[in-house]
Amino acid sequence: MRKLSLTCLGVGDGWPCADRNHAAFLYRFGATTLLLDCGEPVDRTLTAAGVDYDSIDAIFLSHLHSDHVGGFFMLMQGFWLEGRRQDLPVHLPGGAIKPMQSMLKALYLFDGLLNFRLQFQPHTAGRSVRFRNVQVTPFPTSHLDGLRMKFQKKFPVDFSSYCFLLQSGGLRIGHSGDLGRPEDLEPLLRRPLDLLVCELAHFQPEELFLYLRGRAIKRIVFVHLARAYWEDLGKTRRLAAKMLPEIPQTFAHDGTVIGL
Repeated sequence: MRKLSLTCLGVGDGWPCADRNHAAFLYRFGATTLLLDCGEPVDRTLTAAGVDYDSIDAIFLSHLHSDHVGGFFMLMQGFWLEGRRQDLPVHLPGGAIKPMQSMLKALYLFDGLLNFRLQFQPHTAGRSVRFRNVQVTPFPTSHLDGLRMKFQKKFPVDFSSYCFLLQSGGLRIGHSGDLGRPEDLEPLLRRPLDLLVCELAHFQPEELFLYLRGRAIKRIVFVHLARAYWEDLGKTRRLAAKMLPEIPQTFAHDGTVIGL
C-alpha cells in the first residue's frame, strides 16, 4: 500500500514564474493515485518524483485555463513513450471534451498510437465518482463567470470551473481549484474537513481568511498564491496566523508533501 499523501507538483498562479510550476497536485490514497490538474511541466515533475505513469488511476481537470491544463498534452506524450497501458479516465468540464480530443489529434496523439484508452468523462455537479477506496465529488465555482459574461456570445465555449471533495476511509479533503469568491467553498465545508487545499490568487487574503475563520477544518494548505502575496510571503503568513490562529496552516512550495 502506498502511503496517504498529497504531493504539490506545482503551486504557482497563472503568471510566468521563476520559482513555481503551474497547478498540479498528486493525491495518494493507498492503492489509488489521482492527479488534479495538469499545469506545465507536470510530465517533468512526475518523473522527478519517481511516479510510475501506470500508477495514476485518473485525472481531474478543474477548468480549462492554461495554467491548469497546459501540461496535459505533453503528459499524454510521456505516457505513450513510457508505454503506459492502463486505461485512463479523465474527468473535466463536458464542453471541453471535443476540443481536447481535437487537440490530441492535431498533436499526433492518435487513439491508435497510444497504448492505452483515454476515457473522457464530463463533470456533473454534486455527482460523485469512485475509484476503489476514493470518492471524488465536483462542485461548480464562479471562477469563470466574468469571462462568461464578457465573451460567451462571441466564443461559446465551456466556462465551467470546479472544486472537489475527496473522501476516503473517513478522510474528507477539500480542493478548491480556482475560485471566484470564497463562498464557492461552501459545499466543501458543510461538514468538517481534515484538510483544505485552497488557492489564494483571486481575492484579498483578508477576505478568504475571514470567511474561513471558525470553520471546522483541521489543516489548511494554501497554494496558487498571487504573485504579490508570494513575493511577500512572510506578511501573508503572519496575516493568516493572526486571523486563523485555531487552524494549522502550510504555505506550500513545489515539492511539498503533506501526509494525510
